Amino acid sequence: MNFAWLAVLGAVVAALVAVPEASAQGGGQAKVEGGVVEGTLNAATGIRSFKGVPFAAPPVGDLRWKPPQPVKPWEGVRQADHFGARPLQHPVFGDIVSRSDGASEDCLFLNVWTPVPASEAGTKRLPVLVYFYGGGFVAGDGSEPRYDGESLARTGIVTVTINYRLGVFGFLAHPELTKESPRHASGNYGFLDQSAALQWVRRNIEAFGGDPKRVTIAGESAGSFSVSAQMASPLSRKLIAGAIGESGAMIGPTLSAVPLAEAEKAGAAFGKEVGAESLAALRSLPADKLMDATRANPFRFGLTVDGYFLPKPAAAIYAAGEQAHVPLLAGWNAEEGGASAVLGQDPATPEGWAKALSRIFGDRAKDALAAYSATTPDEIRQAATDLASAQFIAYGTWKWTDLHGKTGGKPVYRYLFTQPRPGQSGAYHAVEIEYALGNLPLNKVYAWTDDDRKVSATMEGYFSNFIKTGDPNGPGLPAWPAANQGSEVRFMRLGVDSRAETDPYGARYKFLDSVYGGK
Repeated sequence: MNFAWLAVLGAVVAALVAVPEASAQGGGQAKVEGGVVEGTLNAATGIRSFKGVPFAAPPVGDLRWKPPQPVKPWEGVRQADHFGARPLQHPVFGDIVSRSDGASEDCLFLNVWTPVPASEAGTKRLPVLVYFYGGGFVAGDGSEPRYDGESLARTGIVTVTINYRLGVFGFLAHPELTKESPRHASGNYGFLDQSAALQWVRRNIEAFGGDPKRVTIAGESAGSFSVSAQMASPLSRKLIAGAIGESGAMIGPTLSAVPLAEAEKAGAAFGKEVGAESLAALRSLPADKLMDATRANPFRFGLTVDGYFLPKPAAAIYAAGEQAHVPLLAGWNAEEGGASAVLGQDPATPEGWAKALSRIFGDRAKDALAAYSATTPDEIRQAATDLASAQFIAYGTWKWTDLHGKTGGKPVYRYLFTQPRPGQSGAYHAVEIEYALGNLPLNKVYAWTDDDRKVSATMEGYFSNFIKTGDPNGPGLPAWPAANQGSEVRFMRLGVDSRAETDPYGARYKFLDSVYGGK
């Protein structure tokens, strides 16, 4: 996994704060599985929010490392006026700022923002967005200000963020877990949480004015990996009407799923490390001991081809056309990785560039040099940045869009986000989130400019249109052609001067495809 370096990029954002909502009681009540919840109303915008709504039973005790179980009913009216506990996690990334009231194994909560008055909730049928947070599958939660759903709700969308289990609690596989499972599967519990949340949305979102048959899923980084996984899974693919992926897919070198037997072996080895050689002993360990045991390497538990949630590798599912056949909007940022990740200590000269490519690709270095041709220092640094971005996350996202465009039967819209935050030199990993979801005002670290606000209005407009219709195009926005329709591969360059362009770098991705094989 190639996520650890992101902690450096995020460190500057530790001061992120949210603008307080002008909210008050009066959000109305909604009847959902488990009981009645009462939300809050932002009087200034008319948006109702319901925070900390449980969508499954607490995954603790005997339910640790089990698929999410039905929510436990409560008596009376549950106040949904604050975020539920975030999943247990280590402070890996400096740009993650939670608004939740603590961390706990008991973390399976979701949040809903809706523009529909309580009196009309049972009659309206608005499109729905369900957003999965990023964080390398070891950090993050649905309360983060950058994922706040109010701005999109103001455009007429019922917006949902969810929590899912992380790290050792979300992705441990073990031979005994597989044995006790009726499906003979283990691992992927975080993915199963996401799927359970989608099933909850299908059954309950009408109570908030949402249309259960018009649900778009979206996410960034690990959240985007999750979108590609949910589209591929037989458990979720029929619950989805559209998908948005921001930087990431479960295809390629960054983070692909391993065979179940390999994941079980890693889980059994972990049990021995912590002195728990049986599943019962593992389940009896305090959560803080498991957290301590993973502090040095939070990323040690990955994704699994478990035969249940994921019956085979995602690339194979997409190649066979067995994924959800829905419109897809996906892309990446211009500087997902830095030039130094490729050049290392080599200078930005033709000799240094050739040496760096030889170190990375060995006997394929000549092919790499042909694909990433560069001669001047500026060209070499740009080519190195592009290659670092591709190796980290852009190649996998490209492969996802390429496969789905060929086998998904629906339009694919691809983008390249190019707007740096104020004071930054490039469009780094994760910087687009606040722009896309209309949440620049909730990030107080940066002195946003009119250009930033213009880019945000454009990107949020595209997202809103896509969630509503499966097509990002709409009045007042530059035309965005589908990438998989017509003789040329087209993409949208998202920046101050957003425009559609013909992809000039297809040869680069085809070269990388020959190296990585789309695994």
